[in-house]
Amino acid sequence: MPIRQITIVGTGLIGGSFALALRKKKFAGTIVGCDRESALQRAKQCGAIDKGYAEPADAVRGSQVVLLATPVLAIVDLIGRLGPSLPANTLLTDVGSTKAMVVQQAMKVFGKEAGRRYLAGHPMAGKEHCGVDYADSDLFQNAVWFLTPLPDQNVAQSMNAGIFAEFAGWIDRIGARIAMLPAEDHDRLCAWISHVPQMISTALAAALVEEFGEEAPLLPAGGRALREMTRISSSPYSMWRDIAISNKKNIEDALLRVEQRLAHIRENLATRALADEFERAHGLKKAKE
Repeated sequence: MPIRQITIVGTGLIGGSFALALRKKKFAGTIVGCDRESALQRAKQCGAIDKGYAEPADAVRGSQVVLLATPVLAIVDLIGRLGPSLPANTLLTDVGSTKAMVVQQAMKVFGKEAGRRYLAGHPMAGKEHCGVDYADSDLFQNAVWFLTPLPDQNVAQSMNAGIFAEFAGWIDRIGARIAMLPAEDHDRLCAWISHVPQMISTALAAALVEEFGEEAPLLPAGGRALREMTRISSSPYSMWRDIAISNKKNIEDALLRVEQRLAHIRENLATRALADEFERAHGLKKAKE
């Protein structure tokens, strides 16, 4: 059965961008939004959705795909609220930034049917601003879209047929690249490549404000390096709270490792060990090349 209607619960940056990307790639079906009334009005104005509902149970009615694009803890709650009443042929999926807690909830709600009912995902795309006003139809171009299989779920096999295959086709069509990773590995990786960079940027920006005050002309004087290091410090706490809670252990471990390296640098500012640290850091660039 082709996808005739998609419901996006959470019409903010990611949900709104996904809707706009579908539109750009000529999705012919209906896109339904679920959010606060003010957010739904903006989503309609920018052409992201055809209609909207404040209540998730109303928004999902008649949809072949339901995409949860809220903060992680809300995703966990929505799986419990929506999962039991969704038709068996409806695909429930998400774009949450952490996956272990989401996968556990899907297994709890759907049981043995979880592998046929749920697809856990996470597009590695975003901005430091939130809300549908910042949505971008090209947001997912060349971005990795992680899929994290549930236990005993053969996602690769599922992608060859049915609703899974069609949804994967739309991920590909909007420019993203699918990669598969177990939920635990995903959360550890993202702690390093996404969550810790955010915490470092937040800490640096907060320290600068504490040291120089909010009105100091820091960014122009600091140039590109400071702008890049602090750009994401304006990201909303409302999203990062759930990431920090749901991936606490991995973030703690990664931050500790970074703290140890910073301490090593601080203790060796006037020794040859600092040159060794620069050389070790250059290895990341070499690996990328």
